[in-house]
Amino acid sequence: PVLKPMSKSLLCDMKKIQQMSDIHTDVGKTRALIRLALERKMLSVYLKQVLADTDLLRSLYKRYAFLRCEDEREQFLYHLLSLNAVEFFCFTNTFPNSVVPYRVLIFPSTKMGSSTTTACVWLTLAGQLGEIGAIEVPKSQLEMSFEHKNLGVLTTLRIGHDNGGLMPKWLVEYVLVRNELTGHTYRFNCGRWLGRGVDDGSTERLLVAELMHHTIDTEDEVVVTSPPKICSPKSPRKAHSSNVGLAEIQENLGQAVNNLVKHFYKPEKERGNITFLLCGDKGLVHCMELVFQFGFRSSRLFRNKIFIWDYMERLKTFFESALTGNNCGQLSEVCKAGYWLFCDLMEKINTASDSVGKDGKFQVFICVGIRKQCLHR
Repeated sequence: PVLKPMSKSLLCDMKKIQQMSDIHTDVGKTRALIRLALERKMLSVYLKQVLADTDLLRSLYKRYAFLRCEDEREQFLYHLLSLNAVEFFCFTNTFPNSVVPYRVLIFPSTKMGSSTTTACVWLTLAGQLGEIGAIEVPKSQLEMSFEHKNLGVLTTLRIGHDNGGLMPKWLVEYVLVRNELTGHTYRFNCGRWLGRGVDDGSTERLLVAELMHHTIDTEDEVVVTSPPKICSPKSPRKAHSSNVGLAEIQENLGQAVNNLVKHFYKPEKERGNITFLLCGDKGLVHCMELVFQFGFRSSRLFRNKIFIWDYMERLKTFFESALTGNNCGQLSEVCKAGYWLFCDLMEKINTASDSVGKDGKFQVFICVGIRKQCLHR
């Protein structure tokens, strides 16, 4: 799939503003156009086009007016260029009831046998202002467009399929979603398999948004580049290496916990995306995976892969036998309560959905444990 460049026409954006049903006055439409131009980093360009009509300026302004002075005008437009260094969401956050067009592009792996799937693919999308339910991706298509009430700044995307057909296994590298009104493009890294009998057996993945800050436009496509500061973590087996030492793991875990504490101490309006703090790169779940994987006896030649969830299952079996065995009376009440909470949460996660894989179940375990304030037990 190819992400084609958006139009950079002032008239085109003016038509979009005029079509918005929740703006009724000319002043309101002008303010909306300025907000949209700020988000699109086109304010200086648009004003330059408007101020290029010298005859119109002469008819509206006196000779000594600021905009009639060419040097002052050029300096004014030059200063506005510095605003392009800032990511604005003044348009996105101001019109929550507007209908916004979105474009989705799915980039699967180019490896043989993993680029296509016979299953029916679906995805859901969520942002700071709302979320949309499951949307079916057209068969054999890697891109689609749809319109929906403004979702705000995008936060997460869930992609999955029904595991149907002869070759359902699918390796998705990443997904791009672009707001066709503001031009903001979000990248959702995946790098994992979808399908039974491969990877951790999951047929769906929760991906965290990464706002793409830099775009390089050509005539035929847009190349988006940005350092992966806020993104979904790659497969733990790919990300983990022997270079990650104990001290680094402890530091990352402490930082992840501190970030969560700071999140809830901030005023509600200033809080960021908690999904990233939990499930994003170097989030709490990712750090907990590194904790369990450090020194872990992973899969070797001619042996099945062992996941963290497999270890958790063995713990569940041990706790259940301890609660029902002859030595149950020797356990303290606090210990029994901890064992029971662990086994109960494991059972609920296992029975909740059969489409979530082992790594996904571990992710749910960590998030639910935090929400119920029982993770430490």
